[in-house]
Amino acid sequence: MISWPCIFKLDGDSELMYLGSERQLETEFDDLIWDGSDRLIDSKGHCYVVRTKDDSYVFEPEGAQLKLVDVTQLIQEHEFSKAQVCLTKIHFSSIEEAIKSLSLEM
Repeated sequence: MISWPCIFKLDGDSELMYLGSERQLETEFDDLIWDGSDRLIDSKGHCYVVRTKDDSYVFEPEGAQLKLVDVTQLIQEHEFSKAQVCLTKIHFSSIEEAIKSLSLEM
């Protein structure tokens, strides 16, 4: 079961997309170009492959679970690409807190 909020990581791109709910994901995905190498990462660090089936989205667990340090690194890379935040100041106490920090960018 997916623990919301989540982030969506496009393969080969440092940009992350914050997704507060499954409904928001469906709204965003209608206009997004994505493929099977992209990953949904939930607030517990679980990774999912997203597929379409019968005009809806299916989340297949990838089996990988990221640690806080991994999610923090993704967020640091995301922020570095925008050159707006000092990377040494990016620290979190949980994966959920890390993901929720991206909601402020919306």
